[in-house]
Amino acid sequence: MSEEYRKGTPVKPYERLSREQVMWIDDASMQILADPGIWCYNRRAAELFKAHGATVWEESDSHPCWRVTFPSGLIKEAVMKAPSQIVLGARNPENRLLLDADVPRVYFGSGSEANIWIETEMAEFVAMDEPDTKVKLPRFKEIRGTSTLLCRAARLCEHLEHLDFFIRPLNIQDPEVTPDNHDVNKFFASLNNITKHVQAGLTKLERLEDVIHMAEIIEGGAEALRQNPIISFIACVFKSPLQVVDETAEKVFAIVEAGLPLVISSSPQGGSSAPIEEAGMVAQINAEILVGITFTQLIREGAPVLYGSVPVRARLDDLHDLYGCPEFNQYNIDCVQMARFYSVPCYSTAGVGDAKVPGMQATFEKLFTHLYMAMSGAQYIHYAFGLLDRTNSFCPLQAVLDNEQIGKIKHCLREPKVDPSTIEDMVKIVKKVMGSPYRLYARHARKAMHAGDVSSPYHFEAKGLEDKVLENALAYMKQLEARPAPLLDRTIVDQIYDEVPGLLPDLKRAR
Repeated sequence: MSEEYRKGTPVKPYERLSREQVMWIDDASMQILADPGIWCYNRRAAELFKAHGATVWEESDSHPCWRVTFPSGLIKEAVMKAPSQIVLGARNPENRLLLDADVPRVYFGSGSEANIWIETEMAEFVAMDEPDTKVKLPRFKEIRGTSTLLCRAARLCEHLEHLDFFIRPLNIQDPEVTPDNHDVNKFFASLNNITKHVQAGLTKLERLEDVIHMAEIIEGGAEALRQNPIISFIACVFKSPLQVVDETAEKVFAIVEAGLPLVISSSPQGGSSAPIEEAGMVAQINAEILVGITFTQLIREGAPVLYGSVPVRARLDDLHDLYGCPEFNQYNIDCVQMARFYSVPCYSTAGVGDAKVPGMQATFEKLFTHLYMAMSGAQYIHYAFGLLDRTNSFCPLQAVLDNEQIGKIKHCLREPKVDPSTIEDMVKIVKKVMGSPYRLYARHARKAMHAGDVSSPYHFEAKGLEDKVLENALAYMKQLEARPAPLLDRTIVDQIYDEVPGLLPDLKRAR
């Protein structure tokens, strides 16, 4: 297998917590897991925990439930067995990702499973008091997500150069899509239209085998897929606070036993399902994720797992998720530090806001989290492209705008090129310029431009007095969508359709 990987962006991490504060949170998480512990609604998981030294007793509940408390040694020993380095494969080997918990190298990708697609068109308007004055303004239309639109999202994301991996950003709601065939269709729509890593949650455990078989056909067999895992999974095994979900736990058993990478994701809401205070939120979500990671390692030692932190804050007026606030950054940056403390690669969150349409609010809220979370050094940042209205809508135009923003952030966070050789060259240039009659450095900037050291102007800037950012971005999006799609070979598609039941005929014809 090739050792090629996407470059990512190495950073010197910005950290909120001191080493002592990290230790306090670690200790608080261990106290929580010792008392009160967790409520586990899955018998097999409870028995597994008990077999390895946890204290387990059955709770009196309307559903079968076991209370589990953990000695800190069990948690810490299991978490130490989780690999610090994970490879996420891709159809194009150059798009593989190397996630190293000890190297803060940042990758950005899409995420969520929004129900709404927001289409944008520019409409011309005439000023009532000046009939000769015409302006173009965006008009937005909400469309229910479909498999065809998911294909379109994947094709666009293939051509967004700063998007490093693809998590389905849109829920497919075609009339023909059922819970039984949802998984195979969302994975096929993604894999057939993008050559980057594909990740998603699993709707039904019964279709895991078909999804894996689809990926094996694409890669050329079971061993080839394990060497280049072009797919991975997300499991929100905890319902906060501190409750293991029965159905999701069964999915974790199956995915880990299949040997494919898995995100153990937890998303408590500060102020409702977790404390709103920073210390309480981080201690609780850390406890939940640590139990999830322990679970994977007790199933199979060395199972590839990501520390999946998605903490949010509640709006105090309606208890909806609130993303565009300082606490969101604080919670998430702290979690990145905790993942680094345990040497487990971190799946984190940025680029989500509360704005419902592209514009100034969306730009502010997204930049706020894109920058800070990249600075934190999280290896794998999802939700970063195209999401609006928290995670309820996906807008391809916004994804294009986010791509430009993330490109600027990556440039901001580049390592400084300061070494004796560079300093020597710079001193020579200064002497040369100051010895010339013009004393200008313009001609010497070309070398830096060709080397990629100089950032370009904002791609969607307007030349006049009008704000044409959305209009220019929409035109660029149409250029990207006109590019060829990286579809799978026809013989591979035919084999997938022959051997994987439930695929929509329209997805095969959409070439």
